[in-house]
Amino acid sequence: MCIACQTQLNPEELEAFGERFVHLLNESATAVMISLGHRAGLFQSMVGLPPSSSHQVAAAAGLNERYVREWLGTMVCADIVEVDTNGTLYTLPPAKAAMLAKGAGGECLAHFARYITTIASVEDEVLDCFRNGGGVPYEKFPRFHEVMEEDSTQSVMDVLHSHIVPLIDGLDEKLLKGIDVLDVGCGRARAILELAETYPNSRFTGLDLSEEAIGYARRVAEKKGLTNISLRVKDLSDFDQSADENSADVVFSFDAIHDQARPDRVLAGICRALRPGGVYLMQDIGASSNVAENRDHPLGSLLYSLSCCHCMTVSLAQGGMGVGAMWGEQLAREFLAGAGFQEVEMRTLEHDIQNYYYLCRS
Repeated sequence: MCIACQTQLNPEELEAFGERFVHLLNESATAVMISLGHRAGLFQSMVGLPPSSSHQVAAAAGLNERYVREWLGTMVCADIVEVDTNGTLYTLPPAKAAMLAKGAGGECLAHFARYITTIASVEDEVLDCFRNGGGVPYEKFPRFHEVMEEDSTQSVMDVLHSHIVPLIDGLDEKLLKGIDVLDVGCGRARAILELAETYPNSRFTGLDLSEEAIGYARRVAEKKGLTNISLRVKDLSDFDQSADENSADVVFSFDAIHDQARPDRVLAGICRALRPGGVYLMQDIGASSNVAENRDHPLGSLLYSLSCCHCMTVSLAQGGMGVGAMWGEQLAREFLAGAGFQEVEMRTLEHDIQNYYYLCRS
């Protein structure tokens, strides 16, 4: 007989976990519908609307009324949208709008729900990995770069000039004069596209494994007429050997190193690429390498789930180390030291509860 069967179960604990599980199911379903509502523009359309019928909400958003009506039912039950006693007129309260709609006065968080639907789309593939090992390759995540781009809008783009550039002393002046900047794992390269436009005297290079992401970034650069930026598709697994030596004054990586097949080699390549006196700024997930110390992490469950269903598995799909998103500060520092960085200073930014910012010098 199993140990659990021999143990007398506490009825109060059973009831408490049962209630929590029902709550979890409701919240998970709500997250899926928040993702749908965000992508469909429903929250945006409801901002400032007077109490409105489902037909009026659908018309404002340019959507099918029957689907909008069912979506509103979820939002009402989740205490996000208010409805009158007749169940016919719907309102999105200002405080909820500020958190769920862009430009409504607060920090829009609705896009985070898209991570749930993105990882759910590869459940079958990840289940196969549980049984047989291996990983799920990048090409199985067609929407991930789009989701990451939206996430980075708030964590990076909205504060790029006000918070991130000032992390490196004197960087603004150096960029104005003209230096070489490398972005490793650049995705759609929004950060260096913005910097290339702002600082025409500097030269920028972005590297990423994804052909889709680099193709998107190239089209943006061409549309903007930027001639001081180079965007290349590159597998960074051998970057410790293939990096152009002493080619960059500053290197960035934004939420990218833990995804790599060989983060140790990528970091060694970054150290190799830096010129004497250069600086590497690594934004990566803020956590401990000890899971016990992450129990109270405000995004712990989400980040471990994203790691399992994306960050870790894309690395393993390349035959990599699979360190995962929650590799933590201790392991990050170990890898940075092994790569040749002798000075590592970790900073946090008030707007970003998800990441640490490591300033590294060789």
